[in-house]
Amino acid sequence: MKLFLILFFGICTIANCQDDSLKTYTTSRLVGEAPQIDGLLNDAAWDQVPWGGGDFRQNSPDAGAPATVQTLFKILYDSKNLYIIFKNLDPDPSKIVSRMSRRDGFEGDWVEINIDSYYDKRTAFSFTSSVSGVKGDEYVSNNGDNWDASWDPIWYMKTSINAEGWIAEMRIPLSQLRFAEKPELTWGIQITRRFFRNGERSNWQYIPPNSPGWVHLFGELKGIQGIKPQKQVEIQPYVVAQTETFEKEEGNPFQTGQSSGVEFGLDAKIGITSDITLDLTVNPDFGQVEADPSQVNLTAFELFFREQRPFFIEGSNTLNFPVNDYSSNNLFYSRRIGRRPQGYVDTDESGEDDVNEYVKTNNQSTILGAVKLTGKNKKGFSWGILETVTGVERAKIDSVGIRRTQVVEPMTNYFVARAQQDINKGNTLIGGMFTATNRNIEDPRLKFLHDKAYSGGIDMTHNWKERTYYVSAKTLVSHVTGDPEAITASQQSSERYFQRPDNKHSDVDPTRKSLTGTGGTVIVGKRSGNFVFDVGYNWLSPELELNDIGFLSQTDQMRQWTWLGYRILKPVSIFRAQRYNLNQSQNWDFDLKSTSQTYSINGYAEFKNFWSLEMGTSHQRYNVSNADLRGGPSIRYSGNFYYWFWLASDSRKKFSVQVNPEWQWSENNFINSAFIGITFNYTPINALRLSVQPNIYKETNQLQYVGTSTIQGEDRYVLGEIEQAVARVSLRFTYMVTPNLSIQYWGQPFGASGKYSNFKYATNPGATEYSQRFAHIPSDGMSLNGNEYSVDENTDGTTDYSFGKPDFNFGQFRSNMVIRWEYIPGSTFFLVWTQEMNGEFFDQGGPLHRQYNFDFNQKAHNIFLLKFTYRFVL
Repeated sequence: MKLFLILFFGICTIANCQDDSLKTYTTSRLVGEAPQIDGLLNDAAWDQVPWGGGDFRQNSPDAGAPATVQTLFKILYDSKNLYIIFKNLDPDPSKIVSRMSRRDGFEGDWVEINIDSYYDKRTAFSFTSSVSGVKGDEYVSNNGDNWDASWDPIWYMKTSINAEGWIAEMRIPLSQLRFAEKPELTWGIQITRRFFRNGERSNWQYIPPNSPGWVHLFGELKGIQGIKPQKQVEIQPYVVAQTETFEKEEGNPFQTGQSSGVEFGLDAKIGITSDITLDLTVNPDFGQVEADPSQVNLTAFELFFREQRPFFIEGSNTLNFPVNDYSSNNLFYSRRIGRRPQGYVDTDESGEDDVNEYVKTNNQSTILGAVKLTGKNKKGFSWGILETVTGVERAKIDSVGIRRTQVVEPMTNYFVARAQQDINKGNTLIGGMFTATNRNIEDPRLKFLHDKAYSGGIDMTHNWKERTYYVSAKTLVSHVTGDPEAITASQQSSERYFQRPDNKHSDVDPTRKSLTGTGGTVIVGKRSGNFVFDVGYNWLSPELELNDIGFLSQTDQMRQWTWLGYRILKPVSIFRAQRYNLNQSQNWDFDLKSTSQTYSINGYAEFKNFWSLEMGTSHQRYNVSNADLRGGPSIRYSGNFYYWFWLASDSRKKFSVQVNPEWQWSENNFINSAFIGITFNYTPINALRLSVQPNIYKETNQLQYVGTSTIQGEDRYVLGEIEQAVARVSLRFTYMVTPNLSIQYWGQPFGASGKYSNFKYATNPGATEYSQRFAHIPSDGMSLNGNEYSVDENTDGTTDYSFGKPDFNFGQFRSNMVIRWEYIPGSTFFLVWTQEMNGEFFDQGGPLHRQYNFDFNQKAHNIFLLKFTYRFVL
């Protein structure tokens, strides 16, 4: 028997044999005085409960092995708060990394607790304490697939370092959690420790990194009795004082060189019941939000920009319905709310060309107010509703001192509703979403807008075999109405181009007053284990229209794909972790014409020296675009090859570098491109982080669309060879004066240039043979007069058509500096400086370090903003 025990424990040691059973921690109700949150383990209250932990296991790098350093914890509660203390043991406290960051930065050593207080095994509230005293908090949903860092609850935390390691002490008001009203509660909990210098994460309840989820595998917190859900009431008024300086334009009463103003508004969060929370905003201000990066768009499609406004970011996972998993298409795109006015201004209405008229239009539509309701009950039913109203936007027009206004955006109501129901202990999820946009269009000049736009969808996910395998399906429908002008514009828009001469399934009907379309996705996959995969099919019908409140780049698509992945999440040889995948996809339009076939292979490896390498290559056998000729026939492109890699040094070091080059080349040499991006990160002291990210992109494309002209009553689609260069340098620094006082700067010089030559026109753009798709315009048949080309195709001395010189040269510098001070939890002071300068960008050739030059020759547009908020907690 003794020999048997020796052999058994020996085998377990070699194999990291551990107890994987469900862990529990039993807490107690606080008796007497509450612990003081000072980061010191010196309160008698903590003697009322035992230590938990001490047996943490690694999640990475050596999955399942005992943690290099152990973590202990205690949990207490009373009728208003949850109290938690962590003892993070460390054999060498002098090496603890106390890097600072803004909230949710997760720098250095940290410890966190995830609390599934709903006990629905899908959602959780996460509270993170870095050793430097910086807070992190996230709302976890979709069983750990979505972590929303925009959630900023009010809670309290302090830390200290001692001879044993470091202490983190927390007080979490129960008003920040959601739970059912029961005599006795069981909550899911998970505790994670980051041991920074080893690049190690360990868990209390061990969850293998290749598990099919996160929250449903938590341990349990027991012993909570007699507490009631707390109604949360937080009201946050604000005042903003703003001054702008800009280029003065003589004679223009709207461009005087300076403007100032003061505005007031209100944000609130109210717990209507224990299951329902209301968020509202009146006249919201987003002046402290970072500007969008500069872009040049030569495609027919709209660019997607991420949401950065706090009201719309928080809880955005609740109001999310992606159309597919490989693009930004979604039923709800919050940046439609408060968008730039869409109307145009008619100047010189008098018909007198010599009359100077000046126009002033707001860059964004005014959001009068927004209300967001979210809720989840103990039966697993969750829902969210967003109701928003934007006001009538009027452009101001001045004509020799006579003022008038013109409506450029009607009053609009946006409504979004999302609901989901857990079934079968969370193994099945059924949901739906509905959106509505209603515009009050009174001005006939706005008849090009839809007056009503509705969309809706239902989705379902079912998991089986302990959530290892899953099937997911969704379907959606849209319906828009409006004046025939609006519906005709939709039929002819870049999303669908019904007018294409080779479009056999859709025609432009100028009498239509509505448009109805559908879409959907079906996926079957495996998400657990070393081998994972998914196989799917997606369709977007030609009539689908989501862009009144959603995002949709292109319709008339069907897509099939297969994705196979293999991962090794334990150290092997020189690797800490490895991931490899193969991809195949094919697209068709609704004429059942194959529009592309693509194959790719990618791999990722993290090495034991903490460097990382990721690389991949893809081959597209061909590509057919239904949009690139802007309503003309489809154009076929030859096959192309794409290769990239990403190499990163050890991010734990004070100085780290990432390099990301990409190359693309094609058959027939019709397109060649190269990109190089480099990121330098430097942390000279724990409170300061610097980042510089230069990147350069160069492309030569022989078939870039230039414009459409008419010759003898027929459309002529003009193409040109473009040599394009894009360069930008993103600069960012963050200095933390204290965990609650930060100075952050972001700046980006950006430049783009395009030079066109070798003009041609499409003849048979869908031809299999590359040379048959176009004909060259003879050089002696073109003449440049100022900024316009005149074309004489048959060189008979008569101009057949003309088009504008398409060359471009653009430089822009955008920057944003924010001083943020959270002087008490939830109440903040902002001081903001935003600047934009425009000018030129030169691609001069020669050595790379001398090749490009920026010239921001226009006067800067500066915005200085002071914002003060105070949060009342009732």
